[in-house]
Parts: sequence; C-alpha cells; structure tokens
Amino acid sequence: MKSLPFLVLISVCWVEYHTVDSVLEPGILTHVQENGPRLFVEAEQTKVISHRGGNATLPCRFISDFAATGPRSHKIRIKWTKLTSDYLTEVDVFVVMGHLSRSYGNYQGRVYLQGASENDASLVITDITLDDYGKYKCEVIEGLEDDTAVIGLDLQGIVFPYFPRLGRYNLNFHEAQKVCQDQDSIIASFDQLYEAWLFGLDWCNAGWLNDGSVQYPITKPREPCGGRNAIPGIRNYGYRDKDKKRYDVFCFTSNFKGRFYYLIHPTKLTYEEAVQACLNDGSQIAKVGQMYAAWKILGYDRCDGGWLADGSVRYPISKPRRRCSPDEAAVRFVGFPDKKHKLYGVYCFRAQN
Repeated sequence: MKSLPFLVLISVCWVEYHTVDSVLEPGILTHVQENGPRLFVEAEQTKVISHRGGNATLPCRFISDFAATGPRSHKIRIKWTKLTSDYLTEVDVFVVMGHLSRSYGNYQGRVYLQGASENDASLVITDITLDDYGKYKCEVIEGLEDDTAVIGLDLQGIVFPYFPRLGRYNLNFHEAQKVCQDQDSIIASFDQLYEAWLFGLDWCNAGWLNDGSVQYPITKPREPCGGRNAIPGIRNYGYRDKDKKRYDVFCFTSNFKGRFYYLIHPTKLTYEEAVQACLNDGSQIAKVGQMYAAWKILGYDRCDGGWLADGSVRYPISKPRRRCSPDEAAVRFVGFPDKKHKLYGVYCFRAQN
C-alpha cells in the first residue's frame, strides 16, 4: 500500500506594535480595528465644563492613513451635530469642507473650528447659552471612510424645583419647558438632577426632566416620599405622556450677565407697583432662576421677602440665622400671595449690555 504524501500548511501570526507620543488616560475615546477603516476620530476628553456666557472647546482630532500613501483624493468633511435629550435625532451645528463652512440656528456667529493642526477638528463655542448644554457628535468624513466621537458640554449652575401659581402637579411636559424658560432657565437633565442630589437636594414632589421622564431626589427617606425604610436616591416614575400627565418640573440655570438686587424702597409694594418700581430703576423685575443663580453662585443673602416676575414671593439665605432660615442655606418660598397685597418689597435684575 502506497503512502500518500501530505502537505502541512503552517500559518504564521505576528503582532505589530506601534508607538505613540501620547498616553491614554481615563475618558479618552479610542478605536481598535483590524484591517478596517483608515480614518480614526478621537476626543481626549468626554466632557467639557463651562458656564453661561463663557466659551468652550470641544476636543476632536482625526488620524488618517491616507496621508501616508500620497496626496488626498478626497476633501475632508467635518460635521458637528448636537444630540437631542432622547438621542433619537441630531441638530446641525457646524459643517466645514475645505475653505467652505456653515453654522446653523442659534449657533450662527458663535462657533468655529480651533484648527490648531491639520488634524484638529475641535469645535469652539463662544458666548455659551443654557440651550448649548448637552452632547455633541464630531464626525469626520473622507471619501467612503468616516468615524465619530461624542463629547458632552456641561454647565456650572443650579437645579431648582418649580411649580406655578396654580399649585403642584399642574404642568404637562410642554408647559414645564415653557415655565423654565420664563424663569431664565431650562428644564433640567437627569445628570444635572443627580449631581444636585449628590450635593443635598431633597424634594418630595415629582417633576419633569428634559428626556420626558418624571423623577424626584430624596436624601432623607420618609414615609410620604417612597417610605421611611427606602434608601436615599432618585425616585423614578419613568417616562410619562407628555401631553396628558401633569407634574412639577426641575429647572436648571447658570451664571448671568447683569446685576441682581433687592430694591430699597420707602414702602411695601403690590405686584404691579413692584414691576413699575424696577422699571423706574432701569431694570426688570427679577425671575426665579436669577434669584437661584445669585444665591448659589454669588452667595446672595437677603432676609426680606420680595416679589418676583412669576408673582411669587421669595428670599435667598446663604447664611442661616434666627428668623431667616435658621437650619439651612436656601431660597425661601413665601407663596403666591394676592398681587394686590401691599406687604412685600421687590427683587430686580439689570442686564449687562
């Protein structure tokens, strides 16, 4: 019997190592691919923190293997978009290809590429607004190749609970968005509420968040607020019907450009007199969000109840003392009194041009 010759195929594998000049740090977005695309996009930070009126640079750079094989046959297109709070859609922010660029919506005139190097796609946002808060996507396209990175823009500020004159649990989602805007703020995100809870926010009334969920923060468990034996945390009602369901709302505000102050006046004022007194002083009657920002960020302290634009009466205490919030620093809520009552002063706000 003849023996059959056989062929042994030997497969050789090797690992190729590349050295890089930078050190990977926590939070850096990286891409690991084999025999895949030749275009890579990365962000050295996943979150950038700024404040209203400030500037921010959202980091993004790309690495292209095309450059090593000769002149580029395709122009590189860089596109920045903002993700909506539900992550279902994207809003155009800025697009550039070669010498052509375009900004969109309220970003017009406020955004541009940093351009620190040939591969730098970082976006600079100037004169930041409350609506700029959120997550942004940097997309780089070269021919058929493309890659993306996501960077969050966070704002320094404060979350506060809000309900209107009608009382608690009277706002659907759309009305909640509007009342926050009316009070110089935006509807808060879960991340903002969570951070506020970490710093001690305790509120036993459920409120809308910007993703359409309804939640509330508890630091001191008690019977009416999820039970005495429950652990501290964010209580979550889940996503509710934005048109039919009614709750309070959690708003978020940040730094402002202007002056917040209690108007020294010889007499107490009705609401209409309060509005006019601020106008006579070259200002506007202050909004709830402006009081919270002045209290939290500037440490504003005044033990006098005063009218605000929504018809409520409040006063900010940053230094607890007898007869003025003895137990904690807080914005104290007197209520929504009859606007004809001549019992209170007024807080005004003068915007800085």
